[in-house]
Amino acid sequence: MNRLLSFLKNKYFNLILATVVLIVVIRISMNKADSFTGIRNVISVPLSPIQEFLTNAGQRVEDFFTLFKEIKNLKEENEILKIKINELEKENRELKSYKDKIEELKQALNLKDKFEDYEVIGANVIAKEPGNWFYVFKIDIGSRDGVEVDYPVVSSTNGLVGRIISVDNNSSKVMSIIDENSTVSGWVVKSGGGHVIVRGDLLLKEEGLCSINYITINVDVAVGDVIETSGLGGVYPKGIIIGRVKEIRESNNELERNAIIQPEVDFKGLQEVFVLKRKNDS
Repeated sequence: MNRLLSFLKNKYFNLILATVVLIVVIRISMNKADSFTGIRNVISVPLSPIQEFLTNAGQRVEDFFTLFKEIKNLKEENEILKIKINELEKENRELKSYKDKIEELKQALNLKDKFEDYEVIGANVIAKEPGNWFYVFKIDIGSRDGVEVDYPVVSSTNGLVGRIISVDNNSSKVMSIIDENSTVSGWVVKSGGGHVIVRGDLLLKEEGLCSINYITINVDVAVGDVIETSGLGGVYPKGIIIGRVKEIRESNNELERNAIIQPEVDFKGLQEVFVLKRKNDS
């Protein structure tokens, strides 16, 4: 017994015992780790397709919301662009309106240069008789502006509109050259041309046209010829453009030649006109 106790207390024995215990513990630990790895593999292998499905589904959801956000941003940008386009279109219309107004003013100045004996008074069309064409219409200047009956009315392009037929304090009524009661002394503007009478016509006025009736044999007139006021008759000064010959209607009798005239003025879209007032009129 004493010899056994002495052996157990021997340092070499203790060292050997400790080493054996350590080896056993390490072995047990390795077996447990292998067991856990096996269990983990057994669980993870069947769950792998599910995990992949969930991952893909999550990516699709994320992609959907990303696309939805991008679409929303594009819509917002599109609305902003629409507003900018509308603003640019409005500015473009305003610039065009200003440009047209400047051009009209330039042409009005040309009228003043052309008719030096006349004061050129601008006016706006404020009313017209029923129908598509401006046969008889009202303008916003009258006797307070010095306007009187029979004053000529022209467009900014020196086209003959008609004449004043009645005057109030603040307005005047104009009869256009396409009205059936209108008569204008005209001249065919070319070498060999001659004097003609341009009249309104009851049927032709529905087309915005007027006519020349009973063209004499000594007057050379053809399609495309320009007809101006002759200055005869005491109403219209010479040199206002009445229109152009659109058609010649021949007959067996040379004295019955007629012509259809396309007026210089568009009698569907009149908005502004100019009244010619003689400077020496009271």
